[in-house]
Amino acid sequence: MGRYLAGRLRTKWASIHTDEVYFRDTAHGFLVWAVELVITASFLASAAASMMGGSPNAGSISRASESAMATAAQKRSPNAYFVDSLIRSKPVSSDRDEAPLRAETGTIFANALRQGNLPAGDRSYLAQVVAAKTGVSEPEAEKRVSDTFVEAQEAADTARKALAHLSLRLFAALLIGAFCASFSVTIGGRQRDHVKLV
Repeated sequence: MGRYLAGRLRTKWASIHTDEVYFRDTAHGFLVWAVELVITASFLASAAASMMGGSPNAGSISRASESAMATAAQKRSPNAYFVDSLIRSKPVSSDRDEAPLRAETGTIFANALRQGNLPAGDRSYLAQVVAAKTGVSEPEAEKRVSDTFVEAQEAADTARKALAHLSLRLFAALLIGAFCASFSVTIGGRQRDHVKLV
C-alpha cells in the first residue's frame, strides 16, 4: 500500500517521455522498498535484543555465575582448543570436575567439526575421558566417541543445508519484494497520470 501511495501521490510529469516516467516510478518503488527493509530490519533487531534481555543486577551475580561467564567467554575464543590441549591432563581421573571436562570436550568437538575430522590424539583422549566417566572399556569408549562424532557431523551438515536453503529463499523473497514494490509504484503513477483535470 505504501508503494502504491508513493506512485499515486507524486506530481504529474507532463513534459517527460513515458519511458522516463516509468523509470522514475520504478526507481521510487525500489527506494521505498529499501527504506521499508531498513526500518523492518532495525525493528526486528531491536526486538530481538530486548528479548535476549536485561542484564541481572550487579549485586545478584554470584561467584559461580561469574565463573560460568568466564568459561563461556573462553569457549567463544578461537584459541580455546589450543589452550585446552596444552594443559590437558593424563591420565584422566574419574573424580575430575565435570563442568570443565564437558567444556573441554565441547571445544574438542567444535574444532574437529571445523576441521572435518577428529585427530587421533583427541580421539584417544576422549575415549579415556568416556572410559573414566562411564566405566566402559576403552575400545567401547572409542566406538562411542566415533559414533558421536559421526552424528555431530551429520547434524552440522543438516544445519548447513537448512541455512543454505533459508538463505536462497530469503534472497528470492527479497527479490520478489523489490519487483512488487517497483511495479506497485508504476501502477499508482499510471493511475495518477490518467486523472482528468476538472
